[in-house]
Amino acid sequence: MTRTTPPSPRMPPATNRLSRRMLGNAVVWRSAARCCAIAVALIGILQPAARADTERYAVITGGKKVGTLTAETAAGGQVRVSYDVKDNGRGPTVTETIRVEPDGRPSAWSIAGTTTFGSKVSERFTRKGAHAEWLDSTGKGASDEAEPGAGQASPPEARIYVAQSASPWSDGLYARALLKSAGLRMGALPDGTLALTRGESFVVGPGDGAGGAAAGGAAPLRVTRYELSGIQLTPETLLLDERDELFAVVDPSTVIVRAGYEGEERRLRGLAAEWSTARFVNIEHEVAHRYPGAVRIRNVRLFDPRTSALTQPVAVLVAGRQIAAIEPLTSPATPGEVAIDGAGGTLIPGMVDMHSHLAQDEALLDVLAGVTTVRDMGNDNAVLEALMARIETGQIGGPRVIRSGFIEGRSPFSANNGILVGSEAEALDAVRWYGARGFWQIKIYNSMNPAWVPAMAGEAHRLGMRVAGHIPAFSTTDRMIDAGYDEITHINQFMLGWVIGPDEDTRTLFRLTALKRFGGIDLQSDKVQRTIRSMVDRHIAIDPTLGIHEMLTLNRDGEIPPGAVDFFSHMPIGWRRDALKALIDTAAPGDDQAYRAAFDKILATTRLLHDRGVFIVFGTDTGGSFTYHRELELYQRAGMTPAEILKRASFDSMRYLGIDQRLGSIEKGKLADFFLVPGDPTQDLRAIKRVRLVVKDGTFYYPAEVYPKFGIQPFAPRPEVVVPAP
Repeated sequence: MTRTTPPSPRMPPATNRLSRRMLGNAVVWRSAARCCAIAVALIGILQPAARADTERYAVITGGKKVGTLTAETAAGGQVRVSYDVKDNGRGPTVTETIRVEPDGRPSAWSIAGTTTFGSKVSERFTRKGAHAEWLDSTGKGASDEAEPGAGQASPPEARIYVAQSASPWSDGLYARALLKSAGLRMGALPDGTLALTRGESFVVGPGDGAGGAAAGGAAPLRVTRYELSGIQLTPETLLLDERDELFAVVDPSTVIVRAGYEGEERRLRGLAAEWSTARFVNIEHEVAHRYPGAVRIRNVRLFDPRTSALTQPVAVLVAGRQIAAIEPLTSPATPGEVAIDGAGGTLIPGMVDMHSHLAQDEALLDVLAGVTTVRDMGNDNAVLEALMARIETGQIGGPRVIRSGFIEGRSPFSANNGILVGSEAEALDAVRWYGARGFWQIKIYNSMNPAWVPAMAGEAHRLGMRVAGHIPAFSTTDRMIDAGYDEITHINQFMLGWVIGPDEDTRTLFRLTALKRFGGIDLQSDKVQRTIRSMVDRHIAIDPTLGIHEMLTLNRDGEIPPGAVDFFSHMPIGWRRDALKALIDTAAPGDDQAYRAAFDKILATTRLLHDRGVFIVFGTDTGGSFTYHRELELYQRAGMTPAEILKRASFDSMRYLGIDQRLGSIEKGKLADFFLVPGDPTQDLRAIKRVRLVVKDGTFYYPAEVYPKFGIQPFAPRPEVVVPAP
């Protein structure tokens, strides 16, 4: 589960669910094939590893060690865990004390520290006999279960506590308890059910990953893959050794691996990519409907972005990947058609999340939410390329991807993906690398030397790419506009120069905690008006990511986040528990109101930009899908109408990206790329949250069929579909 923060502002550009869990995000939920085994000759020399009193792990993301985890086991089953990660200037720090009973379940668990973005952690759990109590950010909870019968080690309906803010070491704890349970399943506290699925066993070696000797005497050993499900939207992948001790927690971009075996990191990420891909290939096979012949969707109204209104009821015909016709309702069907009853609902062109860090386990969820295109704003380039290939060839479901080339300067606070550079020459080489591979734009990040940006922007423009990004530390929005930016990334980055001094460092969490100063901004002041005037005069766009800022400033411990109210109850227990944790610390006097005032000023600034004609693109930076729906809602508070928002999310965004000839509206000859919702979203924008059908490049998906595979309760029923007999 996301043990250090809820689904949240990402840590660009890491790209997977483990990164999000461990590092606070993004990109932090994302894979080329790797070797699958160590030479068979090693097997004969394997020695079972004795249980160590101290287990040490390295946290590696983007090929760089960014943290450590240590678990010290004392007599009597008490374990002390220390976990610390720092990447991109931020990360969680927690300590845990856990007493583990013979049945594998914890009887006492205390967790203290801070989350990725600085909010405090103080969690406790105790179980005495059949009675369990806990205290976390949601408040107090308690549960009673039946006493075990004679000869039973645990109660017949035993449940295991799933911690809210634990380190990844807890995955191993849950797995060992499930291995002792019937059917590898167990009820969870406060809610839900955990399940463990056993995978293959294979040999890992120290050193270079090929079985060579390593410092410290680490020896080759056999590990077994397990999938732990029931906590988050997708299973956690972990490896246990022959004594069922945790060896690693893995996904395609981040690995937490036992010390001495860091050389296996690349191989394990490759295997994680293969396992994840196999899961999503199977899901695609089960839920993607590619109908032969024609499909007639009857009794629907279309959102027409050219008029920003709904049409009269019509029938839409799809053949292959394209929209074959739009016909009056009275038009007769032709033999062999698949018939879908739209029940008077609305078809909306596929939408664009303009700020994604796409991960494989997010890809299909984006599509199910009507987000059929994403602009990736920074990723592991090889991982993203492989993911795009799987989507484009139909192996897995996902949105089409417009790529941004992430370029970061080298510093102690660097993000660890894309391309890191240490000189202007290296920065220009990075721009050319992206240009030669067809990237749409470059994205500049926090540690970039601002003096290099004019040359980078000039080279990007020469190669036909746009330039977007954060405002590099020790620079300002005005300077980056002068340097050649075409778009500013994040509203806080845009506004920070109005409230901070020239020597204050925005490569750290300060770029978020400084939001406390936003409430005092005078939007009519000369410096504010000068910046906005430059945006207008030079036609600079902005990607505000309002939803992130709502999470940062308004999420509070124990409260359903404002942006999650409409879908919170549909999500798995681990997701819900994570979402009830604040991202930032608001304990200091005045901080709560200061952050609330900051979001009000962010909305007022966004409204001012919109009123002045600045082009606003809608992006999330939080994984898209459900948070994208919230992102759109927030622009109503910035003065836009539902119709304006739907047009901007679809046709306007496709035109901005230069692909509106084939996408962005529902017209004969364009790609079949749209989704069905009940009601009229031009009157009630919340209607877009009840998606009944999505068509992406002529492939039909019914969210009610797919969401249960992610542990999500569907939001709307599947439409009536009649497939003719063969």
